[in-house]
Amino acid sequence: MISQTLRDARKYEEINEKKIRQEERPDFHLSTRVGWMNDPNGFSYYDGKYHLFYQYNPYESRWGSMHWGHAVSTDLLHWEYCPAALAPDEAYDKDGCFSGSAETLEDGRQLLMYTGVQKKTLPDGSVREEQTQCVAVGDGTDYVKYEKNPVITSDMLPQGCSKYDFRDPKIWKEADGTFYCVVGNRPQDGSGQILLFVSKDGFDWKFKSVLAENRNRYGKMWECPDFFKLDDKWVLFTSPQDMLPKDLEYHNGYGTLCLIGAFDEKSGMFTEHANQSIDYGIDFYAPQTILTPDGRRVMIGWMQNWDTCSIRGQEEPWFGQMSLARELEIKNGRLYQKPVRELERMRCNRVSYSDVPLNGFLTLDGICGRRIDLEIVLRPKQGEELLRQFEIRFAQDERFYTSFSFKTYESVLKIDRKFSGSTRTIVHQRRSLLKWAKDELKFRLILDRYSAEIFVNDGEQVLTVTMYTDQSADGIKFFADGTVNMDVTKYDLCMQAEGSDWK
Repeated sequence: MISQTLRDARKYEEINEKKIRQEERPDFHLSTRVGWMNDPNGFSYYDGKYHLFYQYNPYESRWGSMHWGHAVSTDLLHWEYCPAALAPDEAYDKDGCFSGSAETLEDGRQLLMYTGVQKKTLPDGSVREEQTQCVAVGDGTDYVKYEKNPVITSDMLPQGCSKYDFRDPKIWKEADGTFYCVVGNRPQDGSGQILLFVSKDGFDWKFKSVLAENRNRYGKMWECPDFFKLDDKWVLFTSPQDMLPKDLEYHNGYGTLCLIGAFDEKSGMFTEHANQSIDYGIDFYAPQTILTPDGRRVMIGWMQNWDTCSIRGQEEPWFGQMSLARELEIKNGRLYQKPVRELERMRCNRVSYSDVPLNGFLTLDGICGRRIDLEIVLRPKQGEELLRQFEIRFAQDERFYTSFSFKTYESVLKIDRKFSGSTRTIVHQRRSLLKWAKDELKFRLILDRYSAEIFVNDGEQVLTVTMYTDQSADGIKFFADGTVNMDVTKYDLCMQAEGSDWK
């Protein structure tokens, strides 16, 4: 039975999405149907389609009453909106249906697991959000909340675990049918930790272990965990709050963390071997992954950051978009990412240049656009005109642009949108350190209407940024301080490219 609260949300989104023209949205990045979007939820493959739910306030373009929005796709690029899946309509989730995940039950139904939030007044008069884990079951469109919710409560936690910072369950099912989930939590030291739970059926859950502990190394509370096996390693993703920078690997505020290591399934303990950022740009948070039917580990994140939400005014009809889906692998002990291969089927109108000498500013005929896939290979020249800096400016007109640069003498990459037209005092730059062999550099720039994702050296690093420069600003300009030879290949990204079989 669908509640009136959910009915109201579905009616509102159906009416108000018609007020947003398609050309006012990203083309192949999922944006909110209307209102506000944050964390991806329930990223899954079910009944022949990819499902992506998301944190959702349909009524305003700012964070508010958390629902679950819903969209489906057959290729991770062309998204179709579905009716809102969850609304805060029960006592245990009346103050929000927070982030969670999805899995398929043995009987073929889809199970959603999410954090229910209920505000409680404490003895000292303060109000806190008590968080519990809840489930709902459905058919890919409509979902019914379990009559015995919540299924994981604070009574099940070890001593010292917070019941107020206890959220974002990521569920998965092993080959033997056993369900597991990891949940972000905060222990007594105020840091973060990830808890592991186990269930035989997806409904009756038991605490197993503290999977991993922050011990105040990477920020504070660890949000939105994901845990999976990749190329014979175990990988833990989480998004820490209140981070301090560590050289150029981690930045201030809300960040992303990838821990690579080993997992003892018997004890439920994870051992870290390596750590790194997931994304080195400005706008990326709370990623989720799935295993596709053909065996790829694919990730999507919220293409935003809590410290940069004011870049777009609340009077706009929508705010929030997801990153491009990215294929993951472990190579040389690091996480590598590349755009899903389905993107190549959208390529059209190829323009290519080979071995172009670059010293100073340069534009090239046909190299422009705001929905493009641009590949660049740099071969720095040796001798008197050593390359000191390379820069590409995009979404450019006479006044505005966003830039990406590499300073060879520092080995530092930088994304910079301070000239993109933003009128807000928010984060506009990020830098990262790149190890390079000094003979060749590769960059792949994916532009959609309101974003840029830059894949460095075949995915060794990715830098993501959103920008809301007017769409008429579609120029691209190259710059070199010193001399470099450059190969450039540009494709337009066409939603219905000639010769494609998209429906």
